[in-house]
Amino acid sequence: MAINLQKGQRINLKKENGSTLSQACVGINWGAIDKKGIFGSKKEAVDLDGSCILYDSNKNVSEIIYFGNLKSNNGSVQHSGDDLTGDVNGDDGLDNEVITIDFSNLNPSVEHVALVLHSYQGQDFGTIPFASIRIYEGTPKNVREVFAKYDIANDKSFNGHVAMVMGVFYKRNGEWKFNAIGDAVSDRKLEQTVKTVQEKYL
Repeated sequence: MAINLQKGQRINLKKENGSTLSQACVGINWGAIDKKGIFGSKKEAVDLDGSCILYDSNKNVSEIIYFGNLKSNNGSVQHSGDDLTGDVNGDDGLDNEVITIDFSNLNPSVEHVALVLHSYQGQDFGTIPFASIRIYEGTPKNVREVFAKYDIANDKSFNGHVAMVMGVFYKRNGEWKFNAIGDAVSDRKLEQTVKTVQEKYL
């Protein structure tokens, strides 16, 4: 595919050989905050939470996969588990949380797969070291092609926010496409962002 999407761009998921992408991952990477005090500095844990919301054709929620529900009913969407701290010793180059989506196994009633991110403790995205997201073809152990990246730490549009909509996969005429949204939103909780996505992004 060899595409690095910018915010607002849309692509279909057909590959150069004519086949369609069958599995995608969302990888989220971030560090702990370096807090300086009179007795030196210490690391403050950061808990970012990636979540995946499945909607049907009427924009009704089918399932939500997040740190409290790590797998969809049929296993087509899986979450790697909750990382409560971020990288304490600097960027290790690995994703702290990964959501894996198997499009070939999704319930046929699902027509929208929304990807969202929240700062659980309400820590401002703008203060979190090397926070970034990549959405790619493959598996957590085999990254084949990255097709969307968001550099949260260095994008000032995320400053002052604790929630964002990463993007939405959507089905049209039986084919999956992707909308790279990358918008910070004013919500603070997942329940609020579920509604924001329904109202603005589907």
